[in-house]
Amino acid sequence: MQTQHVSASDQQQTTPVSTVSPEVLNPAQYAAATHGDGPILVIAGAGSGKTRTLVYRMAYLIEQGVEPESILLLTFTRRAAQEMLHRAGELTAGSCRRIMGGTFHATANILLRRYGHHLGLGSNFTIIDRGDAEGIINLLKSSLGMGGAGKRFPSKRVVMNLISGAINKSTSIEQLVHNDFIHLTEFINDFYTIADHYRQFKLDHGLMDYDDLLVHWKRLLAESEQARHELSTRFQHILVDEYQDTNQLQAEIVRLLAYRHSNVMVVGDDAQSIYSFRGADFFNIMRFPDQFPGARIVKLEENYRSTEPILQLTNAVIANAEKKFTKTLFTSITGGTRPQLVVAPNEAAEARYVVQEIQKRQAEGVAVNDMAVLFRSGFHSFKLEIELASQGFDFDKRGGLKLTESAHIKDLLSFFRVVINPWDNLSWNRILLQLEKVGPKTVHKILQAIRESDTPIAALAAYRPGPAWKTQFEHLTRTLHQLLDPALTPSDQFDLVMAYYEPVFQKMYYDDYPKRRKELDQIKALIAGYGDLQSFVDDTALDPPEATTSDDANEDGQRLILSTIHSAKGLEWDTVFVIGLAEGRFPHQHATPGEQWEEERRLLYVAATRAKKLLYLTYPREMIMPDRQTVRTGMSPFLREISPGLYTMVERGGAVTVPLTSQYEERMQPPVQPKVASARVVYAEGMQVSHAFFGLGRITSIPGPRRVEVLFDRHGSKILHLDYAKLEIVG
Repeated sequence: MQTQHVSASDQQQTTPVSTVSPEVLNPAQYAAATHGDGPILVIAGAGSGKTRTLVYRMAYLIEQGVEPESILLLTFTRRAAQEMLHRAGELTAGSCRRIMGGTFHATANILLRRYGHHLGLGSNFTIIDRGDAEGIINLLKSSLGMGGAGKRFPSKRVVMNLISGAINKSTSIEQLVHNDFIHLTEFINDFYTIADHYRQFKLDHGLMDYDDLLVHWKRLLAESEQARHELSTRFQHILVDEYQDTNQLQAEIVRLLAYRHSNVMVVGDDAQSIYSFRGADFFNIMRFPDQFPGARIVKLEENYRSTEPILQLTNAVIANAEKKFTKTLFTSITGGTRPQLVVAPNEAAEARYVVQEIQKRQAEGVAVNDMAVLFRSGFHSFKLEIELASQGFDFDKRGGLKLTESAHIKDLLSFFRVVINPWDNLSWNRILLQLEKVGPKTVHKILQAIRESDTPIAALAAYRPGPAWKTQFEHLTRTLHQLLDPALTPSDQFDLVMAYYEPVFQKMYYDDYPKRRKELDQIKALIAGYGDLQSFVDDTALDPPEATTSDDANEDGQRLILSTIHSAKGLEWDTVFVIGLAEGRFPHQHATPGEQWEEERRLLYVAATRAKKLLYLTYPREMIMPDRQTVRTGMSPFLREISPGLYTMVERGGAVTVPLTSQYEERMQPPVQPKVASARVVYAEGMQVSHAFFGLGRITSIPGPRRVEVLFDRHGSKILHLDYAKLEIVG
C-alpha cells in the first residue's frame, strides 16, 4: 500500500504514447475530455469508459499547457486514483506525476496538515476509525452515567450513527431521530450531550475521525479567506469521480474550491447512487447544473462491458426510476445470451443451482475468479457458503470486516500511533491494558502522568511500576524509546514492536493464534512499502485493507468472489449471479416508497451491470425467517415490472419454471410501484390485520401519516407505510 496522496508513476519516455483524438475516444468521450473552461457534468453509464474519459481529460489539460500541480483529482478509492494517474502518466511522458489525486478524506488529511494552522489545528493529529470512535462513545456513556448494567440506553453504534449521520446528511441529530429513530426521542438531549463531549475529547487528544476531515476541510475553505484563495488559485481544474456518491459536505467543498474559476468536471451516474447510508446525496448530481450555471452536460451511453441482452434488461430495471437523467445504454458487442431468471423451491436449492452453474462454467473454460455471486446483505449468502464448502470451493467474501478492525491489529497499530501522537490516550489505554496485573484504575494514574508532561514517553519511563508488572513495563518503555530513533525505517519499527508484542499476543489470542498471526504478517508486508510511519498510519485508517474469509486459495490461486452489491460497485465479471431476489428481501422489507425504494432499484441496476456475458437472477420460493418459521415469497417487485421477453426462465438443478398463469400471471404485470391504499380504509389501534408476508398481527400505534405499527405474531413489531403495505383488516 502506498500513501493516500498518490501520483502517477514517473515515466522515462520522451514522447507521448498517445494523444487525445477522436481515433482513441468515442464522440461523447472526446467531447468531455476536450471540454474547455467552465463546469461540465459527465453522465457516465455503467461500463461506458468514465475512467478512460477522466484519464484523457488530464492528458488533454496538460497538452493544453495546464500545469500538473494545478489539477486536483478527487475519487472514492485510493486504487481508482492510482490507476487514473498511472494511465495519464503513460499518455503524457510522466508529466502527471505532480497532479494531486486521492480520496476526499485522504486529500483533506494532506491539506489540513499543511493549512490547518489557519484554523488553529496542529499537524500531528491521529485519524481514528469507526471502531475507535465507538469505543470513545462507550467511554463517554459510562463517564456521564448514561450506560451500564440495568440502564436502558441506545448502543454505541446507534449513537455514533446519529452523530455521524447528522454531519454527513447536513441535518440535526434531532431531525434524524424523528426520521429514523422515533422511539428514541426521550434521549435527544443525551445524544447532544455525548456529541459535545465526543467533540471535546477528540480536540483534547489530537484525534480526528473521518467526518472531522471533511468538516474541517470545509471550515478551512469557508472561514479562512487566505486558505480559500490559496487553494482555489492552486487548483485551477478540479475533477471529481463518482459524483453521485458525494454528500452535501463534499459537494460544498468542491463548490468552495472552485469559487475563483468554476473549472469543475464531475463524472458519475445517477443510476448508480447506492450509498445513502453513508450520507451520499443522490440529488447532488441532479442539482449540479443549478449550482454551476451554464454547466455543459455530456452523456456516455456506449457500453463496452456487457452484451446487448444484458443491457436491455438493465435498461428496463432503471426505466421506471422516478428521477433520473434519461439515457439508454447500447453496445457494439454482438450476440449474447439473455439473462436467466430462476426460481428455486428454497434457499438450499437456490444455492445448489448456483454451484452447479458455476461448475458448468468452469468446465466451459471460465476461470472461477471471473465469476461472482452478489447479494443484498452479507447474511444472504450463508446457505451458499455452506454449499460451496461442501463442494470444495475456495472463495473470497467481500463486504465484511476490514483487516484493521480486528483487535490484534488495533493493538499493533496503537504503538505506532503513540509514536506519532504521544497524546493519543485511546492508544495509550490499549497498550497499557495489555500489561499483566494492570487494570483501568492503574492505567488512569499512568495516563494522568502522561497528560501532565510535555514528553509523554519520558513521563512513562519515569513512572514507578508495581513489582508484579515491573519487568514487562520496563520492556515496554525501552521499546517505545527505541521506536523514536529517526534512523529506523517503518519495517524496523514493526520488528521492534513485534519483539515486545509477540508474547502478549500469544497469551491474549491463544485460541486462534495462527490465523491472527497471518494477519500480522500481512501488516508486515504492507508497512514494508512505506518510507515514513505517518503515511502508513494514515493509510490504515483512511483505506484499510479487507480481511479475507478463506485461508488458502486453489492451486492456481483462483477464488470465487462472493460480495455484497455495495462492495461490487465498479467491478465486473464474465458471469454474475444475483441471488435472493425475493419480495421482502430485495428491496429490503423496511424500504418505503420514495427515495428508499428508488435506491433499492438502483442497487439491482448496479448488480446487473456487473455482468459481461452471462447474468443469472435467482430467488427462493420459500425462506426461513430468523424465528425459524418458513414463509412463501414471490419475486422481487423490480423483476415483476420487467417484460418476460427480456429473460429466459429455466428449469434445472432443482429450480423450476414459473408458469405464467394463475397467481404468477399477476406477479408478472407492471407497474410495480406500490399502489396507494384506498382512502376509505381507516386503520386504528387494536385492529387485527393480515399481511401477505408477515402474516397476522395487531395495530399497536399510528406513528405518523400513512404509517402503522403492527405487532405480528411471528415477526414481531414492524412499522409499515400504507402506500406500500397491503394490509387486510380481519378483526
